[in-house]
Amino acid sequence: MNRVVTLTAAAALSSLAFAGASRAESLGMNTAQGIEQTLRTFQGNDFNVEQVHNWRNLDDETTGPRSAPERSSQAIRGIQASIDANRSLAHQLNNEGVDVRNIVNAEQAADGSVTFYVR
Repeated sequence: MNRVVTLTAAAALSSLAFAGASRAESLGMNTAQGIEQTLRTFQGNDFNVEQVHNWRNLDDETTGPRSAPERSSQAIRGIQASIDANRSLAHQLNNEGVDVRNIVNAEQAADGSVTFYVR
């Protein structure tokens, strides 16, 4: 009986360790480097486009969500360059009427989809 309890405890600890590792990976997916890597390799059409509010006028809540954090100008250029490097994604966004130069942020969801924020 003691052996069964020991094996069960070991299995539980092992699964917790793996769960922690996958959670740690997901924490970095929306960092500047993480989202740029995602955009360079993004395949498919599982994305949406949202308008962002004017960050300089925080009273302007009619043009988009507050959930999109403001990125630095360097991070924005990195996002745009990553999209340009992925010709398929750039083409799909263009077909949706999105000018890559108007994209100011991107976030990946846990399901792998991407939301692009445009001004």
